[in-house]
Amino acid sequence: MIITAITVLVALGILGWGYYRAKPFGKLGILAWWQSVVLMAPWLFFFGLTTLGIYLNLVGVLLLFVASTGLYILIGRRLRAAGQEELAKRVSAVASGDDLFSKLESSGSEAAELSPVLDPAAKPDVLPIPAEDLKAIQGIFGIDTFFATETIPYQEGAIFKGNLRGEVEPTFERLSVSLKERLDDRYRLFLVESQENRPVVVVLPSTNDPKPATLTQKLLAGVLLIATIATCLETAGLLLEFDFYNSPERYREVLPIGLGILTILGVHELGHWLLARRHNVRLSFPYFIPTWQIGSFGAITRFDSLLPSRSALFDIAFAGPAAGGIVSLAMLITGLLLSHEGSLFKLPTQFFEGSILVGTVARVILGTSLQQAIVDIHPLTILGWVGLVLTAINLMPAGQLDGGRIVQAIYGRKTAGRTTAATIVVLAIASLVNPLALYWAIVILVLQRNLERPSLNELSEPDDTRAALGLLALFLMVTILLPLTPSLAGRLGIGG
Repeated sequence: MIITAITVLVALGILGWGYYRAKPFGKLGILAWWQSVVLMAPWLFFFGLTTLGIYLNLVGVLLLFVASTGLYILIGRRLRAAGQEELAKRVSAVASGDDLFSKLESSGSEAAELSPVLDPAAKPDVLPIPAEDLKAIQGIFGIDTFFATETIPYQEGAIFKGNLRGEVEPTFERLSVSLKERLDDRYRLFLVESQENRPVVVVLPSTNDPKPATLTQKLLAGVLLIATIATCLETAGLLLEFDFYNSPERYREVLPIGLGILTILGVHELGHWLLARRHNVRLSFPYFIPTWQIGSFGAITRFDSLLPSRSALFDIAFAGPAAGGIVSLAMLITGLLLSHEGSLFKLPTQFFEGSILVGTVARVILGTSLQQAIVDIHPLTILGWVGLVLTAINLMPAGQLDGGRIVQAIYGRKTAGRTTAATIVVLAIASLVNPLALYWAIVILVLQRNLERPSLNELSEPDDTRAALGLLALFLMVTILLPLTPSLAGRLGIGG
């Protein structure tokens, strides 16, 4: 209860700080703040009631989520309408000679305030772009697209400060097409936002594009895949209460469960691959993380090409957990429906207290059976549960995990950086109870803590449907990983 109360207080503090930051931006800022309130309201309401000893059933939680989603979409529409009105006022001011964006700072310090991935640490004194190429690049700008007012050396390219004259997506498309017509594929154009919330254009040579995996990296991916197959078979043996590698002749017993875990992993990666292909984005080979506990903790997959937009980042990141999660949930429900007296696995009912989602679904399907001390469970139930845990782990909002990419796509790099730090802190605290949390904190710190590099069009935000799906994914992640309290389990009728 104390942890829940602290969570609610921290969330309220974040909302208060957000209001303070949003108020100077007027109507647009307040509407954006209200969107944040609507996103957090179901969580605050649920955990607040839990603190008071009032527990909502699954239907109540779903109603909260549906209402929150509807309000989020409604406010999003009003926010976009208000943004269009503001843009129209600015365009009108430009046409009348009163350019609201014309007052720029005389210093070049804005180069140091770009997105953290575009590291400005090494800024040359002279433009590294050849004069002829620079002239061609400057020729793509115009009064009706992006009116460049200052050019700043940056890494092997340049930053162009100026005024965005039209809507983001058409302007970005026109600039990109014009750059390609003039200089072919030799340069890449990024439309990003500085820390002062000012649009800037960054042009970098295409030699800075992500490089394909080397032979060594491909071999490493193959070795990890073989190791994951081995750990999946060992996990199956442990679930069947024997050591597979001490009794390899029993391979027929472990194959169904081992292949089931591998199927969930494969479906997850297939989801990423299909959406990446749709957006013409290349993915690296998946680097699976083998483990004896549940076969694998998923895979690390890198982008081998630039992302066109934040919407593409969301789609690719979301597709994997969505595909793997749907298959896992289907396995769980099918397994519970097929469970009967004499099923292969016998579990203590307290086992279902380990997850809010799994416990609630099991209570709905198995009914009063969960009030017994031991419940007979079909193997698909275990496979589905393992798959949901794999999905939830990868949905943690940190770094380059799927959850971190989803947060970055929807809420931007600043929020993604904060959620990454918060996730690591929460895992560090949780490790006092569960050593596995410390393992994941170390994995994120060492391998996954960095955010994805900016997409080519970093200014256009994903639509409200994607935002709602992202909220749903994060909500389900919490309900999968968060255990039922003994009192809530008793109210649900789990464990007598």
